[in-house]
Amino acid sequence: MSRISRASLCAVLITTLSMNATLALAAPAPEELAERLAVNGEPMPVASVSETPLEGLFEVRLESGETFYSDAEGEHFIVGDLYANRDEGLVNLTQQSRNAERAERLAEIPEDRFVVFRGAEEPKAVIHVFTDATCPYCRKLHEEVPRLNDMGIEVKYLAFPRSGLNSQGARLLEQVWCADNPSEAMSAAKRGESLDAPADCDNPVVEQYHLGGELGVRGTPAIILPDGRLVPGYVPAERLAAMLGIQG
Repeated sequence: MSRISRASLCAVLITTLSMNATLALAAPAPEELAERLAVNGEPMPVASVSETPLEGLFEVRLESGETFYSDAEGEHFIVGDLYANRDEGLVNLTQQSRNAERAERLAEIPEDRFVVFRGAEEPKAVIHVFTDATCPYCRKLHEEVPRLNDMGIEVKYLAFPRSGLNSQGARLLEQVWCADNPSEAMSAAKRGESLDAPADCDNPVVEQYHLGGELGVRGTPAIILPDGRLVPGYVPAERLAAMLGIQG
């Protein structure tokens, strides 16, 4: 077999580099991919498209909160989590992205849209809890709120009626937010007491219910830690403090 000359090898390398440069220029921007994503001719309800560490692979997040991965042309999809194999072990990049989005979305909510329970001192940590006043485990967690406050953990409640927006639980949450003192009303509702407040004020129950669905909330209580991690279900105060790196 004849040897390849140095000139021929250089020509091959130059051609290869030119082709790679052309492909790089042809790769669509995330917003262009978002516009072309469709199934059976129907556009997908895309919330965002972002690049990943893998060239030509994009993370797609739908308005429903679901995530998958697509090639640059939107012709091949991968459903599942993307991991990085690092010295410290496997790192779930998909979960990191979800956590960051949760923290960012919650930070955008005005303070007066939460029902807040805080201690007298500057909080050491703030947690967000999607709650339903009719949920037994939400009530159990609420009994631990004074202990959480004593440990320097502030609790910000968001509404998530587990039986839907037409349920009695949804109306009760609307009454909580419409009350003159929402924190007192929340405690009363979780004790099973009836509320006199109306349910027709400007309240965030509908928007927070939809937000919860987008952020991966499937039941109550759903606790979101400061870094955006979602902890489903009831967690005792001492264990929750340990997860936050706070000594009880």
